[in-house]
Amino acid sequence: MFSQTTEYALRATTWLALTPGRLVSTGELAEHTGVPMHYLAKVLQQLASGGLVTGRRGVGGGYKLAREPNQIRLIDVVRCVSPLRRDGTRTGAGPESDSLRALEDVMDQIAADVIEVLDDKRLSDIVVPSSRDTDAAAARQGRTEARTNGQLTARA
Repeated sequence: MFSQTTEYALRATTWLALTPGRLVSTGELAEHTGVPMHYLAKVLQQLASGGLVTGRRGVGGGYKLAREPNQIRLIDVVRCVSPLRRDGTRTGAGPESDSLRALEDVMDQIAADVIEVLDDKRLSDIVVPSSRDTDAAAARQGRTEARTNGQLTARA
Protein backbone atom coordinates (compact mmCIF):
# COMPACT_ATOMS: atom_id res chain seq x y z
CA MET A 1 0.00 0.00 0.00
CA PHE A 2 2.87 2.37 0.79
CA SER A 3 5.99 2.87 -1.24
CA GLN A 4 9.28 1.54 0.04
CA THR A 5 10.44 5.14 0.49
CA THR A 6 7.45 5.86 2.71
CA GLU A 7 8.08 2.83 4.88
CA TYR A 8 11.76 3.71 5.19
CA ALA A 9 10.88 7.28 6.19
CA LEU A 10 8.52 5.98 8.87
CA ARG A 11 11.19 3.59 10.17
CA ALA A 12 13.83 6.33 10.27
CA THR A 13 11.66 8.86 12.09
CA THR A 14 10.48 6.21 14.54
CA TRP A 15 14.08 5.31 15.41
CA LEU A 16 15.02 8.97 15.74
CA ALA A 17 12.09 9.37 18.14
CA LEU A 18 13.68 6.63 20.25
CA THR A 19 16.92 8.63 20.48
CA PRO A 20 15.72 12.13 21.40
CA GLY A 21 18.14 15.02 21.20
CA ARG A 22 21.02 12.89 19.92
CA LEU A 23 22.52 12.98 16.45
CA VAL A 24 22.31 9.51 14.93
CA SER A 25 24.66 8.68 12.07
CA THR A 26 23.23 7.39 8.82
CA GLY A 27 25.14 4.14 9.34
CA GLU A 28 23.70 3.58 12.80
CA LEU A 29 20.22 4.48 11.60
CA ALA A 30 20.56 2.08 8.66
CA GLU A 31 21.70 -0.70 10.98
CA HIS A 32 18.78 -0.31 13.38
CA THR A 33 16.06 0.19 10.77
CA GLY A 34 17.17 -2.35 8.18
CA VAL A 35 17.25 0.31 5.47
CA PRO A 36 20.12 0.31 2.94
CA MET A 37 22.43 3.20 3.85
CA HIS A 38 22.52 4.85 0.40
CA TYR A 39 18.73 4.73 0.12
CA LEU A 40 18.37 6.00 3.68
CA ALA A 41 20.61 8.99 2.93
CA LYS A 42 18.20 10.07 0.18
CA VAL A 43 15.18 9.57 2.44
CA LEU A 44 16.82 11.63 5.19
CA GLN A 45 17.48 14.44 2.71
CA GLN A 46 13.78 14.49 1.85
CA LEU A 47 12.84 14.51 5.54
CA ALA A 48 15.29 17.35 6.16
CA SER A 49 13.88 19.34 3.22
CA GLY A 50 10.43 18.83 4.71
CA GLY A 51 11.55 20.16 8.08
CA LEU A 52 11.06 16.90 9.97
CA VAL A 53 14.71 16.15 10.70
CA THR A 54 17.86 18.20 11.03
CA GLY A 55 21.31 16.99 10.15
CA ARG A 56 24.93 17.85 10.62
CA ARG A 57 27.74 16.64 8.40
CA GLY A 58 31.16 15.44 9.38
CA VAL A 59 32.65 13.68 12.36
CA GLY A 60 30.09 13.42 15.12
CA GLY A 61 27.36 14.38 12.69
CA GLY A 62 24.08 12.69 12.03
CA TYR A 63 20.36 13.31 12.14
CA LYS A 64 17.75 14.01 14.78
CA LEU A 65 14.10 14.98 14.76
CA ALA A 66 13.51 18.68 14.18
CA ARG A 67 10.55 18.65 16.58
CA GLU A 68 9.39 16.58 19.53
CA PRO A 69 7.80 13.21 18.60
CA ASN A 70 4.42 14.40 19.90
CA GLN A 71 4.54 17.22 17.33
CA ILE A 72 5.09 14.97 14.28
CA ARG A 73 2.08 13.20 12.83
CA LEU A 74 2.60 10.09 10.72
CA ILE A 75 0.83 11.85 7.86
CA ASP A 76 3.56 14.54 8.00
CA VAL A 77 6.21 11.88 7.44
CA VAL A 78 4.28 10.19 4.64
CA ARG A 79 3.51 13.43 2.81
CA CYS A 80 7.12 14.53 3.12
CA VAL A 81 8.34 11.67 0.92
CA SER A 82 5.32 10.64 -1.13
CA PRO A 83 1.93 12.07 -2.05
CA LEU A 84 -0.91 10.21 -0.39
CA ARG A 85 -4.01 10.43 -2.47
CA ARG A 86 -6.17 8.50 -4.83
CA ASP A 87 -6.25 9.91 -8.32
CA GLY A 88 -10.04 10.22 -8.20
CA THR A 89 -10.51 8.99 -11.77
CA ARG A 90 -14.12 8.04 -12.38
CA THR A 91 -15.49 5.62 -14.94
CA GLY A 92 -17.99 6.67 -17.58
CA ALA A 93 -21.75 6.44 -17.45
CA GLY A 94 -23.83 3.38 -18.23
CA PRO A 95 -25.21 0.37 -16.36
CA GLU A 96 -22.00 -1.62 -16.81
CA SER A 97 -20.14 1.13 -14.95
CA ASP A 98 -22.20 0.81 -11.76
CA SER A 99 -19.95 -1.89 -10.34
CA LEU A 100 -16.83 0.08 -11.19
CA ARG A 101 -18.26 3.19 -9.51
CA ALA A 102 -19.06 1.09 -6.44
CA LEU A 103 -15.45 -0.11 -6.40
CA GLU A 104 -14.21 3.47 -6.72
CA ASP A 105 -16.37 4.47 -3.76
CA VAL A 106 -14.81 1.69 -1.69
CA MET A 107 -11.30 2.73 -2.74
CA ASP A 108 -12.07 6.36 -1.87
CA GLN A 109 -13.29 5.28 1.59
CA ILE A 110 -10.18 3.16 2.18
CA ALA A 111 -7.93 6.08 1.22
CA ALA A 112 -9.89 8.42 3.51
CA ASP A 113 -9.61 5.92 6.40
CA VAL A 114 -5.85 5.55 5.94
CA ILE A 115 -5.38 9.32 5.85
CA GLU A 116 -7.50 9.70 8.99
CA VAL A 117 -5.42 7.15 10.92
CA LEU A 118 -2.13 8.69 9.79
CA ASP A 119 -3.43 12.15 10.66
CA ASP A 120 -4.49 10.99 14.12
CA LYS A 121 -1.25 9.19 15.08
CA ARG A 122 1.94 10.91 16.15
CA LEU A 123 5.40 9.42 16.49
CA SER A 124 4.99 9.59 20.26
CA ASP A 125 1.92 7.33 19.97
CA ILE A 126 3.89 4.49 18.40
CA VAL A 127 7.31 4.81 20.02
CA VAL A 128 7.60 2.28 22.80
CA PRO A 129 11.25 1.77 23.68
CA SER A 130 12.18 -1.82 24.35
CA SER A 131 14.63 -2.41 27.17
CA ARG A 132 17.22 -3.41 24.55
CA ASP A 133 16.73 -0.18 22.56
CA THR A 134 16.76 1.93 25.72
CA ASP A 135 19.86 0.20 27.10
CA ALA A 136 21.69 0.56 23.77
CA ALA A 137 20.81 4.24 23.49
CA ALA A 138 21.88 4.85 27.09
CA ALA A 139 25.19 3.06 26.56
CA ARG A 140 25.92 5.21 23.50
CA GLN A 141 25.21 8.31 25.58
CA GLY A 142 27.60 7.14 28.29
CA ARG A 143 24.90 6.59 30.88
CA THR A 144 23.79 3.55 32.81
CA GLU A 145 20.22 2.70 33.58
CA ALA A 146 18.61 0.82 36.42
CA ARG A 147 15.25 -0.91 36.60
CA THR A 148 12.95 0.01 39.45
CA ASN A 149 9.54 -1.66 39.54
CA GLY A 150 9.72 -2.30 35.81
CA GLN A 151 10.57 1.34 35.04
CA LEU A 152 13.84 2.51 33.56
CA THR A 153 15.61 5.26 35.45
CA ALA A 154 18.59 7.10 34.03
CA ARG A 155 21.70 7.48 36.16
CA ALA A 156 24.63 9.69 35.21
